[in-house]
Amino acid sequence: MILDALGVPFAQVAGLIETLRGRGETVATAESLTAGLVSAALTEVPGSSAVVRGGLVVYATDLKDRLAGVDPGLLAEHGAVHPDVACQLAAGASDRCGADWGVGLTGVAGPDPQDGVAPGTVHLGFSGPNGVEVRTEVLGGDRHAVRAAAVRVALEHFAGMLR
Repeated sequence: MILDALGVPFAQVAGLIETLRGRGETVATAESLTAGLVSAALTEVPGSSAVVRGGLVVYATDLKDRLAGVDPGLLAEHGAVHPDVACQLAAGASDRCGADWGVGLTGVAGPDPQDGVAPGTVHLGFSGPNGVEVRTEVLGGDRHAVRAAAVRVALEHFAGMLR
């Protein structure tokens, strides 16, 4: 149901869950612009409870610090939509939820810019056994299209990291 609405193939997410299960690893999320859609997509797969530890919806800027541990100085200097924020969201999700992997998303779904950042700008952070990495995307469309594409890109990239 969620996967269909986001345009995410069930088989892709099921494969990601199975890969994590086979490796004995877990994942957690910290999501801003997607407000829990990545966690919802992951948990649509039966048996996902074996690998999905949890997720943080940190839509408000102050919650990025309080719940996910993002440096308040970083938020004050650069705002909530920044590559380093995505990295710290990912690391915070992993740390706060006790997971092997963390996925963090922040961006601007639109229709208006936020803190001078254009709509469609999305930063995806990934924290895992080999460190933290970030990917930045500029996605097109309305709010729904940007949010759905952010989920698809995050899941595709995460699946690629696990291969």
